[in-house]
Amino acid sequence: MNESNPLSQSTLAAFDRHRPLLFSIAYRMLGSVADAEDIVQESYLRWLGASEREVRSSKAYLSTVVTRLCLDHLRSARARRERYVGPWLPEPLLTDPAPDAADAAALEDSLSMAFLVLLESLSPVERAVFLLREVFGYDYAEVASLVGKSEANCRQIARRAKLSVEARRPRFEGSPEQEERLMGRFLEASVEGDMEGLLSLLSEDAVLYSDGGGKTRAALNPILGADKIARYASNILRKTPPGFVVRRMRVNGRPGLVGYFGDGSPQSVTTLDVAEGRILAIRLVLNPEKLGNVPRLERSEEDPE
Repeated sequence: MNESNPLSQSTLAAFDRHRPLLFSIAYRMLGSVADAEDIVQESYLRWLGASEREVRSSKAYLSTVVTRLCLDHLRSARARRERYVGPWLPEPLLTDPAPDAADAAALEDSLSMAFLVLLESLSPVERAVFLLREVFGYDYAEVASLVGKSEANCRQIARRAKLSVEARRPRFEGSPEQEERLMGRFLEASVEGDMEGLLSLLSEDAVLYSDGGGKTRAALNPILGADKIARYASNILRKTPPGFVVRRMRVNGRPGLVGYFGDGSPQSVTTLDVAEGRILAIRLVLNPEKLGNVPRLERSEEDPE
């Protein structure tokens, strides 16, 4: 888009205005920060080449480009996922507490690791329709235009996807405050090797997912049961290298833990699923390719050497 294009300055400003929305759609669709950023960048390049005739609404045009790029990406990614080594988890996204608590609550629920994993059960089109309608509030006519299907078809897809997601969600979910408390107790018990303490925090049928992607040591299958998880968590921390530290941070809008090597580089990100005062699931991202978005740790005098 050059200076002679009447859209040049106004559309550049519009793109920046819509960038947060575009990233939010792409990240929830793909579960990858890096891929979402690539999709947003590609949408920007297409935006630069758009004509005034193509752009009747900047939000509609950009949302359509991002949605369809994500659909193409998901279709090609399915085969790669089938070859993935061990459990696949989304790339964690470190987040700050949002200033608007009312709006943040709904968006953070749709940003959680547990929710993104639930979306994996949907087909690419189901995921797009569900997110656009249920999370981002597009009406059915808009959704139909974005995904290139009829409005009636989108209503059916949205209903089917919503039923599928609701069927897989825990019946009772913990509050962020409860997650925060359990996260602290879980970290303390793990560091101290307190097996009884860990067992008291874990649901009897809890599950731990460990994503190393074949790039680092991790459990190749989910670990089932409180006793096995407690032993695994205790063993992990006993084998950490010198200088290893853990920091409590917000991960995907929820309480989380980030582990750091002695040189300040990220080693892992952990999140919990909580219900009725117990930990139902632990998600541990160890794949270094998924930790590129995690900032390095700035050492302080209080940190161990």
